[in-house]
Amino acid sequence: MPIRPARLLVLRGGAIGDFIVTLPVLQALRTRWPDAHVELIGYPHVARLALAAGLIDQLRSLDEARMARFFSPSMVPTDEDQQYFSSFDVVISYLHDPHHVVHDNLKRCGVAVLLATSPLIESRHAVDQLLEPLASLAIYDADPHPRLDPPPDAGPAVVAIHPGSGSARKNWPVECFVELARRIAIMHTVVFVSADAETELIPTINLVTDGYTRWHNVPLVELASRLARCRLFIGNDSGITHLAAAVGCPTIALFGPSSTDCWSPRGRRVAILSAPQSDMAALTIDAVWRTVSSWL
Repeated sequence: MPIRPARLLVLRGGAIGDFIVTLPVLQALRTRWPDAHVELIGYPHVARLALAAGLIDQLRSLDEARMARFFSPSMVPTDEDQQYFSSFDVVISYLHDPHHVVHDNLKRCGVAVLLATSPLIESRHAVDQLLEPLASLAIYDADPHPRLDPPPDAGPAVVAIHPGSGSARKNWPVECFVELARRIAIMHTVVFVSADAETELIPTINLVTDGYTRWHNVPLVELASRLARCRLFIGNDSGITHLAAAVGCPTIALFGPSSTDCWSPRGRRVAILSAPQSDMAALTIDAVWRTVSSWL
């Protein structure tokens, strides 16, 4: 009688960058068990990157009412809960669960092998911390570089600039990005990448007058393909910068208050420029331009 393929489940919340640094976990599981059925419970707008890359086979939303109940210590598992979660050979949780509430509820559902680690990164690189539970599965040599290989968009090779991030403290002054774009535009087409979080930044840039293109609110799977054909990407410590590095785009990441030891993007060609005294305003245009010009 044939042995059925392994069934693996990964639970992961967080923003874009948090998910990108989790990709090596999915890569390692797929490499070790290429025929396994791998599911992920996370935020679909981000996790579809893994689905498109073939790293997972099925995606469920962490926002489902079923999952919200798992954060309650008084939860009573339903027959459906028990049937679903007990069907997996291994469950790996990266949910914030300081009081082990989710852990205990999953065990009540009959999960036999449950591996968990905190998603809070403090003293080592996020990728290395997230890979640690895989040692229990005898996976010790996982590739620590997040990798996505989307088919490159068919457009021209451009230089992409992302002036935002999840925190204003992590942003290089927008006027510095404007001046940098002006210098680059003499030689290459410049595209500004933005989402709703950058709405207040983008009006500072006269896109029409200065001849810049804007990629605004592009779905991440499509954005990954566009970044894959870019000549260069420049951005702050942000999830989009991690995405650019993961698709193999030459990436220049500007860091201030964040720890580069914990959160520097890993990729095939990445340069990290750290601001003096962690003050993004102290990072000069000329300092960034020296690296940019040497890469163009």
